[in-house]
Amino acid sequence: MELFADYHTHTKHSHGRGTVLENVARASAIGLEEIAICDHGPAHLMGIGISNLRVLDTIRGEINASMEVYPDVRVKLGIEANVTSIAGDIDIPPEYLRKLDLVQVGLHLMVKPEQWLDGINRTAVHLLRGLTPGLKRKSRLLNTEALINAIYRHQIDIVTHPGHRFNIDTRELAKACAINNTAFEINTSHKNMTVELIELAANEGVKFVIGSDAHHPNRVGDFEHGIALAKQAGLTPELVLNAKS
Repeated sequence: MELFADYHTHTKHSHGRGTVLENVARASAIGLEEIAICDHGPAHLMGIGISNLRVLDTIRGEINASMEVYPDVRVKLGIEANVTSIAGDIDIPPEYLRKLDLVQVGLHLMVKPEQWLDGINRTAVHLLRGLTPGLKRKSRLLNTEALINAIYRHQIDIVTHPGHRFNIDTRELAKACAINNTAFEINTSHKNMTVELIELAANEGVKFVIGSDAHHPNRVGDFEHGIALAKQAGLTPELVLNAKS
């Protein structure tokens, strides 16, 4: 399986260590045709997310400049948005969503919630989930509900690292993704995705994307682990959106 694009890369504008130009240079060097810059949304606290929404305009300018230097690589402006409520709110408003080429969404820790009481409740259930089976079930339910609501409320292209740190119902999330043409990411930085989970999601008709989640330019296009999982799960290139068929 040959991949032509890496849709999940970060830069210094959020939690990454390289620049837009350095990520694009790496993509060009390894023969990728396409790359997306998807920094963390602004609700991500402790300096992990972009400092404000205007940063997206800055990144667009850097993308345009990088494509002049590396015309062999198409560069998309994206975001890894945060789900900020059980109702499916995300931290990118509609006027900025319209500026983006690619919208990804994921569950993360250290995110400013839409409403503090909602956030405290969700965080408390998540952190205490190991104490009782009931809390574990409730955490799984809330996590899944938040992602599904986000997918139905917004035009989401990819769910990033589903199940990483946050327990979810893979089958129910995959059903929602299939209905809304949202891809499941096989993330090569986080090892939570298994062959069994990929098979479970594939049975619901969902498509996949293999992403590096690169936080350093050297990891752009690092697909080996994801390709191995996809092959073991029996995925054909037609089921992987960034694979050549």
